[in-house]
Amino acid sequence: MQPTRTVDPTDPSEELVVLVSPDGRAIGTAPKATVHHADTPLHLAFSVYLFDDAGSLLVTQRALGKATFPGVWTNSACGHPAPGEPVEDAVRRRARDELGLELHGLRLVLPRFSYRAEMDGVVELELCPVLVGRVAGVAPRVDPDPSEVEGAAWLPWDELAPDVLAGTRVVSTWCREQVTELAALGPDPAAWPTADSADLPPAMTSHSSGSGVS
Repeated sequence: MQPTRTVDPTDPSEELVVLVSPDGRAIGTAPKATVHHADTPLHLAFSVYLFDDAGSLLVTQRALGKATFPGVWTNSACGHPAPGEPVEDAVRRRARDELGLELHGLRLVLPRFSYRAEMDGVVELELCPVLVGRVAGVAPRVDPDPSEVEGAAWLPWDELAPDVLAGTRVVSTWCREQVTELAALGPDPAAWPTADSADLPPAMTSHSSGSGVS
């Protein structure tokens, strides 16, 4: 019998995404390297908004070599949980590997967010829960992976959100839609209610910590 080979979720050549049905149930996997195209299948993802101790949000510019939305400014980080990986673990992994940041708090706020976006004929189609994380310090240094991130900046939420809502600050499609939903939760990100992880897509709930907080 051949030994089972472990897939490294940090290796772009090996990373798998979880394909899902419209109701969020896992139906298979596909290589991340080839899943995005003109007819991208629905799959699991996540978005995270990272705030420092002063309440500023980290926004990032996607690397120019990205297959989808290259060079576009967006929220702190996005990614895909590996098959069987709790979304909280996936977010912490992404923050560490992509931004060089350790999180000191993580909360689920939009468990059922989903979107479709298209740029240059390439489609994003994701069930993409949104989490909020905290990073210690004020505007701490970011150490971005240049293959993922072109630039980064810390911006006050009460300046960023109105600009995004007014259309005067250009961000990714999913970031614009998420900011709209987040702003509806209230003006203070620290006071946004924590969602129950039971409201995550079914493909995620069996691997979540269960509390919505980690």
